[in-house]
Amino acid sequence: MRLAPLAFALLATLAAAAASAQSSAQASTPASAPISLTQAMADPDWIGPPVEGGWWRWDGKAAQFLLKHKGETYRDTWQVALDGSVPVQLPDAARADIEAGNMVIADDGSRSAFVRSGDVFVRDLHSGALTQLTRDNTPATRLQWSHDGALIWAQGPAWYRWDGRSVAVAAQLKTEDAPGTAPKADDLRDRQLRLIDTLRDDRARREANREQMDAMRKADPTRAPAPVYLGKDVEVADSALSPDGHWLLVVTTAKGADAGQAGKMPKYVTESGYEEVEDVRTRVGRNAPVPQTLWLAELASGKLTELHVDPLPGIHDDPLAALRKAAGKDAQKGNRPLQITGDSSTLKWSSDSRNVAVMLRAIDNKDRWIASVDLAKATLQPRHRLHDAAWINWGFNEFGWMPDNHTLWYLSEESGFSHLYTLDDGKRVQRTDGPWETSQVVVSRDGTRFYFLCNRSAPITYEVCTTAAQTGSVQAVTALHGVEDFSLSPDQTKLLVRHSSAYVPPQLSVVNANGGAAQALTDTRTADYKARTWIQPRYVQIPSKHGAGTIWGKYYGPPTPEPGKTYPIVMFVHGAGYLQNASQRWPAYFREQMFHNLLVDEGYIVLDLDYRASEGYGRDWRTAIYRWMGKPELEDYLDGLDWLVETKQGDRARAGIYGGSYGGFMTYVALFKAPGVFKAGAALRPVADWSQYNHEYTSNILNTPELDPEAYQRSSPIEFAAGLQDHLLIAHGMIDDNVFFRDSVMMTQKLIELRKDKWELAPYPMERHGFTHPDSWYDEYRRIHTLFERTLK
Repeated sequence: MRLAPLAFALLATLAAAAASAQSSAQASTPASAPISLTQAMADPDWIGPPVEGGWWRWDGKAAQFLLKHKGETYRDTWQVALDGSVPVQLPDAARADIEAGNMVIADDGSRSAFVRSGDVFVRDLHSGALTQLTRDNTPATRLQWSHDGALIWAQGPAWYRWDGRSVAVAAQLKTEDAPGTAPKADDLRDRQLRLIDTLRDDRARREANREQMDAMRKADPTRAPAPVYLGKDVEVADSALSPDGHWLLVVTTAKGADAGQAGKMPKYVTESGYEEVEDVRTRVGRNAPVPQTLWLAELASGKLTELHVDPLPGIHDDPLAALRKAAGKDAQKGNRPLQITGDSSTLKWSSDSRNVAVMLRAIDNKDRWIASVDLAKATLQPRHRLHDAAWINWGFNEFGWMPDNHTLWYLSEESGFSHLYTLDDGKRVQRTDGPWETSQVVVSRDGTRFYFLCNRSAPITYEVCTTAAQTGSVQAVTALHGVEDFSLSPDQTKLLVRHSSAYVPPQLSVVNANGGAAQALTDTRTADYKARTWIQPRYVQIPSKHGAGTIWGKYYGPPTPEPGKTYPIVMFVHGAGYLQNASQRWPAYFREQMFHNLLVDEGYIVLDLDYRASEGYGRDWRTAIYRWMGKPELEDYLDGLDWLVETKQGDRARAGIYGGSYGGFMTYVALFKAPGVFKAGAALRPVADWSQYNHEYTSNILNTPELDPEAYQRSSPIEFAAGLQDHLLIAHGMIDDNVFFRDSVMMTQKLIELRKDKWELAPYPMERHGFTHPDSWYDEYRRIHTLFERTLK
C-alpha cells in the first residue's frame, strides 16, 4: 500500500506551513533575558518537545518519530526526509502506511515486521508493499522471524505463525487441567463407578473418543495444535515460541501466591468529592517477588516438562547465610528461589529454532545465570554465571544469538564494567574492555559487526561505537557526545541517532554506519527557548579525600569570579534508581538546570555531583552504598564542598543542599549527619525510612529489615533526625505512589517529638512522585528559593 498523491500533496503543504511558521516565530523572538522562576517552572511546551522514539521508514529515505502535542498529553507522528526537508506531521490519512519503532527485519533483509496500534504488519522492503496480518483488540507482542521466512508473535495466551501465505494458531496456553486428568481420590465416586456399569461405560467411551480426537488432530497437519494445559494451580508469567512453531518455553508462578500486603494511599482532592483510597505497592521484605518455574512444551506431542534448575552453579549456595544466622533465622534449604521474567526479554530463540537461551535471577539478586536448553533431553545447560556479593545490576543484562544461530553474545559486569562477550562451543571471548561501559548492543544482520553505546572517552560522554565480530579494536562512529539511542537503517548503511546536550532536548541525526559527520534531521526547540543565553555547565572532576578517586560533576558559576568575593553555595543531589546527571546529555532535571541559571544570576554557585552509586562509573562505584546508604554519598558531597571553597571562592559558612527522591533522602542525611555544615536543605519527596520503600530496589542494597536490621538503622534518616539543627524544607506530593507521603508524615511526627523548630512541610494534594502541574512546580521552587535567600544570603 502506497501513499496516494493527495496525501503527498498534504505533506508538502504541511512542510511549507511549518517552515513559514518557524521563520515567523524566529523573526518575532524577543531578546534573551535571565530566566525567571515562573518561566523555569512553566509547562515545558515553551521549550519545545523532545523527540521520542525515532525509527526508519521502510525505504531508508526518511525517519519517523513522535512529538508531544502542544498543550496535550498525546503524541503526534512526524516524518523527516534525509534530503534536508523540514519535518512534517503525518496526517491521519497517512497513518495506515507508517512504520513503528519496534521493526524487526527478516534474516535475508527482504521484509520487515512491526506492531502498530497492537496489530501486526509486514513490509516488503523491495517493493514497499504493506500487508496487515491482524486486526484485533488483543495487542500483539514478541515478533520474531524464522530462518525460513516465517513470522511468529504472541497475543494474550496464544501464539500465532505466518508462513507467508496464511496466519495460523501455533500454540495456546490454558491454566487448567488437561482433559482426561485423573481426579483426586474420592471414595464415593469410586463406589458409584464400581456399582453402576452404565456410568463406568459412559466414562470409558468419553475417554476413548477424546483419545481418538487427539490422535486425529496430531495426524492432521491442517489442524491447530492442541492447547498446552498447565494445570489449574499455576498462572502464566511469560512464554516464548520457537520460530518454527515446534517448541514453547513457559514461565509460571503458583496461582494465588502471596505477594504481600499492599498499602492503602488516601486521596483527598478527587472528582467524586469524597475521600478515596488507592492500592499501592508492598513494602520491602513484606513478601519477596513470587518464585517462577520454567517449562518446556513439545507442541506436536503435547508433552510438558519442568526444566529443573539444579544444574545452575551456585544455586544451592546462600550468600546471606551469615546475616540469616545473626538474625536468628532458619538456614536456607534447597535451591534458592528464582525469577525468569525481567525488564527485557529473558527467553531468546535462535531464528533456526535449534537453540534457546534463558536468563534466570536468584530472588536475592546475588546471581544471574544464562542457560541454554537441551531440547531433546529437556534440561538446562549453564552457559554463564554472574555473581555479585552486593547485587546484580538492573541494567547491562542484554543477551542474544548471533546470526550464525549458535554463538551467544551477552553483557556482563564481571570485569568491573559492563562489557560485551561472545560464547561459542564453550569458547568465551571478551569483545570490549576498559574502564568504561558497553550497552544497547545491536548486531549487524550479516553478523560481522557489533554496534553499541559506549562512554569510552569519558564517563559522561556517550557515543555509538563499533567493533568487528571476529577481532578488532573499538571505534567511535559518532562524535555527538550525548547519544541517547540509535538504530540501523534497513539496508544497514546508516544509523538513525537520537542525541541531546545540556540545553538541547533529544533530537535526531543520521550518520554513516562507518562513521563520519552527522546530518541533523530535527530541531524541535521553540524560537523563544533558542534565543536565550544559558549558563553552560562546566564538567568537573573533583578529587575524593575518601579514597573514591574522581567524582564527576557539573559546576554552574560566573565565568569570571569577582576577585576577593566569596559566593553562597547550593549543592544539588540527583535522584537514584540508577541515574547519571553529570553526563553531556539533556538532563532529566532540566527545570532544576534552569533554576541553577537563576541562582547563578543572583550570585550563587552551584554544584551537581554524580555521587557514588551513580550510573556510568562501573560496578564498584555502583555498589559502594551496599548496606550503608548515605555514607559514601555524603563523603562525596563534603569533598565537593571543600573543592568549591578551595577553587571556586565558595563560602563554607553559606552552603545549602537540595534534591528530590534519593536527593531528598541525601538532604536529610546531610542535615542530620553533618549538622552545621549546610545551613539549609530542601528535601523533596524524600525517603525517611527505607523499610517503607519497595522490595525490588531496596532489598538489593540493604537486604531486608528482618535479615539486616543494622543496614536499615544506619541508612534511614528517621533514625538520626535528632541531629537536625539547620533549616529544613520538606516538600512532598500527597499521592506519591513511589515514595509514599507517609514517609514525610512520619518524619513530621518525629521532628515534632524532637521539638525541632527550623523546619516546614509543604504538601501537594494532586501530585505524585514526579510533579505534573506548573502551579505545584512553581510553589515548590518558590519555597526552595525563599529558603536559600533567607539562610544563605
